[in-house]
Amino acid sequence: MDKKMKDALKVYAPLALVLIASIWLALSLIDPAPPKKVTFASGGSGGAYYSLAQQYKAALAENDVEVDVLETRGSIENLDLLMTGKADIAFIQGGLAGPENREALRSLAGMFHEPFWVFVREGVPADDFGDLRTVRLAIGGEGSGTRALAVDLQETWGGDWTPTSRSTPSGLAAASALKAGDLDAAAFSASIDAPYIADLLETPGIRLLPFDRAPALARRTSALDEVTLYRGILDLERDVPSADIPLIASVAQLAVNKDLHPAIQSLLLEASEDIHSGNSAFAPAGAFPDKSLIDMPLSGEAERYWKNGPSFLRNYFSFHLANFLERAWVFLIPLITLMIPLVRVAPPIYRWQVRRKIYIWYKDLRELEARGRAATTNDERDQVLGEVSELQKEVGELDVPLSYTEEVYHLRSHIAFVRNLVQGLYARDAGAAEHQTA
Repeated sequence: MDKKMKDALKVYAPLALVLIASIWLALSLIDPAPPKKVTFASGGSGGAYYSLAQQYKAALAENDVEVDVLETRGSIENLDLLMTGKADIAFIQGGLAGPENREALRSLAGMFHEPFWVFVREGVPADDFGDLRTVRLAIGGEGSGTRALAVDLQETWGGDWTPTSRSTPSGLAAASALKAGDLDAAAFSASIDAPYIADLLETPGIRLLPFDRAPALARRTSALDEVTLYRGILDLERDVPSADIPLIASVAQLAVNKDLHPAIQSLLLEASEDIHSGNSAFAPAGAFPDKSLIDMPLSGEAERYWKNGPSFLRNYFSFHLANFLERAWVFLIPLITLMIPLVRVAPPIYRWQVRRKIYIWYKDLRELEARGRAATTNDERDQVLGEVSELQKEVGELDVPLSYTEEVYHLRSHIAFVRNLVQGLYARDAGAAEHQTA
């Protein structure tokens, strides 16, 4: 390695070390990176929750985030899994969250309607839900969102509800029992795409109970909404259903633990727009996701996202790079502010170091000049001239950048000046001696 490189390293190497140390310190202080794996509590493998969770799994996999989808009994179990930290994300039926859930969990938005379907066998005298107090009514098993909503509605209607009006069959089992005559009525909180719902809507001898007071019920709970099953929407040719049917629907919301990394929440929000924004039987395209149809606090990241959309960096960079830059920018600004003066001071230091290698010889040169002027004998002058020659040799070996060559030649000319000065003293003294002799 030549001297020029060594000189540069003496100045710029410490600067590089300071820069590396500053970057390391900044990286150690920034927010942690998002997790590579999250857990999604869904629902039964045949239900809408489970199917939609699989769509989220595929969406997050595109950004190298693994989603472990848990099959559960429904919203109540999903709430428990979120509260105990065994799940990071879950679909939660509207109207089920309690005060402790609202404290620990956050909602990203309402994602889709889940109509509350109540099917009744022909011959059962029931015009509205309150007429089912004494019949054999299936409202789902313990831990299901259907049962929780049904019990809440029974309490809302008031009166005495017999044990038979709170039977536990659910899903396909309840639908089969209803068709077989083992039940008088069955309630379901499910998507219209559930196979047993579509089947019951077209089964002779079974009718769908209307909720004529759906608007009033929707005003009582923010996560419930009034919807209408429009005439002919299932089959226009056969006119199924044959009339508009008012219904009450809970709104399934995507809930997360409030400590879930904001970047993962942002990915979920991006995916939700693709998954839930289409047209459906109960809502026009663009109606969902809906941040107003929730009964848990909206997360801070969701509030920012629904107001401003994806972050600026996310529009131009991959998820992981954008996330890193978003986390690091708070420290990059002061880091850059620190580095600007360091970078600016480096060139002057380098120039000073190179010039110092030149100027340091002037101290010896001035001393030799003073000794040469003070010398009274030729031996003393010869000693000075020998040291001047040695100094000239060492300066000749001096290696400096090309831009500093002029200053080296100035030094050499000054060395020559001192040599000529001392040699001139020989002639002066010789002339003085001749004058005295004459």
